[in-house]
Amino acid sequence: MLTLDDVWCAYGPITAVQSLSLEAATGALVCILGANGAGKSTTLAAIAGLVRPRRGRIAFDGQDITTLGAPQRVALGITLSPEGRRIFTDFTVEQNLWVGGHQLSRRAAVARIDAVTALFPILRERLKQPAGLLSGGEQQMLAIARALMREPRLLLLDEPSLGLAPLVTRQVFDTVQEIRRRGTTVILVEQNARMALKIADYAYVLANGRVTLAGTAAEVAASGQIERSYLGG
Repeated sequence: MLTLDDVWCAYGPITAVQSLSLEAATGALVCILGANGAGKSTTLAAIAGLVRPRRGRIAFDGQDITTLGAPQRVALGITLSPEGRRIFTDFTVEQNLWVGGHQLSRRAAVARIDAVTALFPILRERLKQPAGLLSGGEQQMLAIARALMREPRLLLLDEPSLGLAPLVTRQVFDTVQEIRRRGTTVILVEQNARMALKIADYAYVLANGRVTLAGTAAEVAASGQIERSYLGG
């Protein structure tokens, strides 16, 4: 479904991603791992159209999307749940979901709100509450639900377990697995490497903006590369 070929991204003089190539098959759950500053979030931003590569090619279902902006990529079926959730805390839960589906017809948006709150029942109970009153785990669920409003074919998740208690993290990961079971391709950036590898099909390990290891999740988990990448050994 998705191919990145020799992608380079930079912020001014700072190169964040270099010579990066990866693939995600239709229906797969792919995780991208690495220490802080490894280039993981930049990779997702490049896929989502928020960062324009300096070099290289990004293809989605065989179509070159390298120069397409974020709205065009959303229309193709690519959505992002960003690091830090970035929900609108003064809006209600329902209003946040409407933002995620703002280009849908009213009837379609209502149907999608019903669908995503079925996946996150606690949000259905809190539809009229300000999002700022939700717990951290509930806010993360809302961020993912908002990204699902357009019924994406490819869902990008950036650090969904960040700051969450272990039990809530497990609930979020269970939901990610359910999203994949329902047919959505998922690319997951995650600091909780061991848990990510338990649910992923394939994994990439980044260091200094480069892929240093790629393989099935089981192969990467058994390699010892995770400890070296995270601990600098």
